[in-house]
Amino acid sequence: MKVLVLNSGSSSIKYALFDMDTQFAQIIGLIERIAESGSAHKYQYSSGGIEQKQIISLAINNHQQGLQAVFTLLSELNFIQDISDLFCIGHRVVHGGEKFCQPTLIDSTVLAEIKKMIPLAPLHNPANITGIEAAMVYAQSVPQVAVFDTAFHQTMPDYAFRYAVPTSWYAEQGVRRYGFHGTSHFYVAKQAAQYLNKPLNTLNLITLHLGNGASMAAIASGKSIDTTMGMTPLEGLMMGTRSGDLDPAIIFYLSRTLGFTQNEIDNALNKQSGLKGVCGENDMRAVHKMADKGDQQAQLALAMYSYRIKKYIGAYTAVLGRVDALVFTGGIGEHDAWLREQCCSDLSILGVEIDVEKNQQQQREINQVESLVKVLVIATNEELEIAQQAECCVR
Repeated sequence: MKVLVLNSGSSSIKYALFDMDTQFAQIIGLIERIAESGSAHKYQYSSGGIEQKQIISLAINNHQQGLQAVFTLLSELNFIQDISDLFCIGHRVVHGGEKFCQPTLIDSTVLAEIKKMIPLAPLHNPANITGIEAAMVYAQSVPQVAVFDTAFHQTMPDYAFRYAVPTSWYAEQGVRRYGFHGTSHFYVAKQAAQYLNKPLNTLNLITLHLGNGASMAAIASGKSIDTTMGMTPLEGLMMGTRSGDLDPAIIFYLSRTLGFTQNEIDNALNKQSGLKGVCGENDMRAVHKMADKGDQQAQLALAMYSYRIKKYIGAYTAVLGRVDALVFTGGIGEHDAWLREQCCSDLSILGVEIDVEKNQQQQREINQVESLVKVLVIATNEELEIAQQAECCVR
């Protein structure tokens, strides 16, 4: 049984084809720079035990042509013989608002509801919708499933997701905390439960998805009860280019004193802040190199980044009462041993005792034997989670 996963951006289509019998991706690819010069198709797959990587330059004028290129390749490589070989197509959709808390089979009514969420995610949902519409035209006979980044966090109680603003803002404009990275948080929570050999609904976890975008979730009895990102992905942790938490009055101050427009402030907080804003570099590997060479701004950026995470570990421990495990994931969370150590240092009062040697060795469990809280490093696989949810939705 085969499931195709699509993640459509404004000028790109990321995809992965899964054999659900083995749970492995047969091919992973990217159509990039759609409707731009230099458009290309990048993909990788395994053949005869050898990893094959290819880049093909070709003119792709729209998402439908991009999708056609994907299906042509899948056929040429004999991964599928016909579109009907697909059990379903799973689409990543960033924002589902309060309407969608489960993977959902897409029809015209559902698509119309997803379009209503565009004001909540103006940079992401339109691109996701473009991919859905192209797939519905090209693969009409294949069930299409929307899997929402916000869905996992829809179990948050109202006192966690509401902001202390006029009720009408929430009731009429949907101003509340939604959270993101839900697909990743859910996936690694299930993997942690499997590793600990305990049912997920018996576990309290703090999951840390740390990449260029970063968020944490407090998970009680397997359900999200709080998360760091808010109505948008800007709130919460310090990130690669996003500021994370800040005093909202700063926006008014900048407007009054410097004459910044709303768009200028929006761009600055989303694309020029975070690590990049402090030290000029948003790639964590580059920040480490700068810090190792004595760059004080890079050292400050690292200290700020880890401090913010540690504060949320403390806050979420208080909210949960009992924590069974911290779970690090994402590109930074999975590979940055220094950061994990900094985030977990001096937390013995919370029952967290990290083993420095295990951490440096990149082991899955990096806590000391006597640690009351497990500290785990688990690779995320959002594409597989989307495939699994899509398959269950269609069955």
